[in-house]
Amino acid sequence: QVQLVESGGGSVQPGGSLRLSCVVSVDIASIDILGWYRQAPGKTFDSVALIFKDGTIDYRDSVKGRFTISGDNAKNEVYLEMNNLKSEDTAVYYCNAYRRVNGLGKTFRGQGIQVTVSS
Repeated sequence: QVQLVESGGGSVQPGGSLRLSCVVSVDIASIDILGWYRQAPGKTFDSVALIFKDGTIDYRDSVKGRFTISGDNAKNEVYLEMNNLKSEDTAVYYCNAYRRVNGLGKTFRGQGIQVTVSS
């Protein structure tokens, strides 16, 4: 079982910045895919930024150049630095972990945290 707890959300004006943090209950080096998803009202559940076990990082096109994902293995935490925020970034953001154990994969997700970008 993997538990994830997000923090750092809130409200910000367009052009502002926020940093999301996610505490992971296991060694993040054991996670196959770790990262952030988001869902806006009436919209799909979309990946935002992902770190793969081999070190590859993938960003959603709309956040490239504005968002940065990083991890701290010593603290078992993953972060999402969000700059130049836009109204379309408004959503509930979820920390998400996919881990394979004995050949079986399972997804774990935090409770979600609200990010609101509005003037």
